Amino acid sequence: MIKNAKQILRRPFTTNITARLIRAIAVGLVTGLIVSIFRWIIDQTMQLLYHLYPQMAAHQVLILPYILLMIFITFILGKITAPYLDQVIGSGVPQIEAIFLNENQMPWWSIIWRKFIGGLLAICPGLMLGREGPCIEMEAMIGQGLAEKTFKTDAEGLKEMQECGVAAGLAAAFSAPIAGALFLVEEISFSFKPRKVISILAATFSADFVTILFFVNKPCLYLPVNGYLPVKIYWSLPLIGIALGLLAYLYQYILLSLKPWFSKIKKLPATYHSIIPFVLIILVGLWNARLLGGSHVLIDDLFNNNLGLHQISSWSFITIPILLFMIRFIFSMLSYGSSVPGGIFMLILVLGALLGIICANLLIKVQIIAPMYYPHILVISMAAYFGAIEKAPFTAIMLLTEMVGTIQQVLPMIITVFFAYYVLDLLGGKPIYEALRLQMNYHKLN
Repeated sequence: MIKNAKQILRRPFTTNITARLIRAIAVGLVTGLIVSIFRWIIDQTMQLLYHLYPQMAAHQVLILPYILLMIFITFILGKITAPYLDQVIGSGVPQIEAIFLNENQMPWWSIIWRKFIGGLLAICPGLMLGREGPCIEMEAMIGQGLAEKTFKTDAEGLKEMQECGVAAGLAAAFSAPIAGALFLVEEISFSFKPRKVISILAATFSADFVTILFFVNKPCLYLPVNGYLPVKIYWSLPLIGIALGLLAYLYQYILLSLKPWFSKIKKLPATYHSIIPFVLIILVGLWNARLLGGSHVLIDDLFNNNLGLHQISSWSFITIPILLFMIRFIFSMLSYGSSVPGGIFMLILVLGALLGIICANLLIKVQIIAPMYYPHILVISMAAYFGAIEKAPFTAIMLLTEMVGTIQQVLPMIITVFFAYYVLDLLGGKPIYEALRLQMNYHKLN
């Protein structure tokens, strides 16, 4: 007997989808508001640094008071983070992963305000930290808080609202809703359940809608690449991918070595390790303040070639990008390893952009590509470097696609990301947030 439609379909209006969507949209709206304020404060402070550092370079008497200010910020930051140091340091993504694996629990309100204020105290003075990690952790806690206090959901509803917070946090941080949803699948939940898809999308688009009210309808990193990369130079993409895969493994190895290295500093408590990058970063700021922070401003400068890095003569076309890469690499490691709140998401994208410049300049120099394809290689390299380190290829490709605003670069990105990912996996690399979680040595809760 063949079943008819009435026997197969549910009765109308018996689903709980409306209640779930209301909860998801609530998470998204609150997320969008908090992340927008967080982003706005950081952006305004960075503009202040761009003005302040040239003043200090011209009037060196101002440097000593600024150093004293950094010492004071270190003290305040240490007091804020100390009670929950292991929960609020770093990006917070490994801690959230541990929650979903039943290896961790966090008090939502204590984490939110400490991560918000602590993240601002760490990022605003110019430490090379990303804003997206704190956004993800804070918004997962927003989902938890709303589930516990407002909607009073069961355990399954609580988890879904935390997942909505994760996806909405990344979506709001980058104005990239689809990448936010993919990030949740590839890095946090490791599962794609169709019944949850609509809730996740509701959370991401509502969060992104709020950011539009603050920052207009434009991604946090808008990189408009026009035209197709010529097929005749596709042969170079696997070579770029292999090089980026090797460097991605180096990044993972050093990042995972930071905790053992910093633990050898016995005379200074971990809560005050930030004094090291806070003082040293002043030297970078005095040289070029636009190198400070996450920094989407630097990526924009590199993308638009405001620094003229493929127009300089002699060997400077390669040595200057390498120098900038080394500065950003070293100080991002110092910043992240010093027990402060802050992410690595944006840092990886900046490093990928610099590596893209090196690759593009070499290809331009030997006349394999024309200078007009400089931004194509930069964007492709950002996707490949990020996709390899995070071992999240779909998130990387979609994130850069949403930034670029066109699908014309999808195939070159897929090819390059594939080879970078393949090389990293051959060398033994892991998804970086999973590796950081394993380093924290969590155990199953009773």
